[in-house]
Amino acid sequence: MAITSDEAQIELVEIVGQFVAASNLTVLATDAAGAKWVYKAESAMSELWDFEATTLPRREVAAYRLSEALGFGLIPTTLLAIGPLGPGSAQRFVEADPDFDVRPLFVPEISDDLWPLAVLDVLSNNADRKLGHLLREDGRLWAIDNGLTFHAHPKLRTVLWGLAGRRIPQTVLAQVADLAERLDSDLGFGPLLDESSLSALHARVRSLLATGVHPDPPTDRPAVPWPIW
Repeated sequence: MAITSDEAQIELVEIVGQFVAASNLTVLATDAAGAKWVYKAESAMSELWDFEATTLPRREVAAYRLSEALGFGLIPTTLLAIGPLGPGSAQRFVEADPDFDVRPLFVPEISDDLWPLAVLDVLSNNADRKLGHLLREDGRLWAIDNGLTFHAHPKLRTVLWGLAGRRIPQTVLAQVADLAERLDSDLGFGPLLDESSLSALHARVRSLLATGVHPDPPTDRPAVPWPIW
């Protein structure tokens, strides 16, 4: 399902840099006002065996919309975009704190502050949650690189398994329950995900509310992304 110019919410006018460590071509671009965006074009996505490459920018946008619908505010503004490389996604560039060390959030035990992110990743079926995807900007935690999400089949691979088997805080569950009541309304997922992915999202929401517990790691496939950073 290609992004068309009619659906674009932002236009990027110039590429000013490239993130060379990214597995797909990821560039820094600016809009007409000079604001910086992380731009991922459909045409630049590498083919994967389990994800259709051209859908990855849409999944990025869907992850942002899910975070906003839950009231978590964990993902920087991410929009459909038209840019020099064609249609794709644009995520607000985070001016990350270079001194931020994510490891204290995981050692000696995982921080309860990560519960909203863990639930977001369970619901979005994030297949690639790495340590390096967590950035801090002005004291606030952001989660980036959310393209490998919303697969119709179980794919959760994450560094957040330290919360496995534990009861989800009631405040977080209440936000999931609120989302469940609005899933059939227009939350903006329709143009971004196919019917099977949407149905799977609904099923994950229902399952999480029924158990109230973070799932255990799978035993039939890798549970943690590699490399973890």
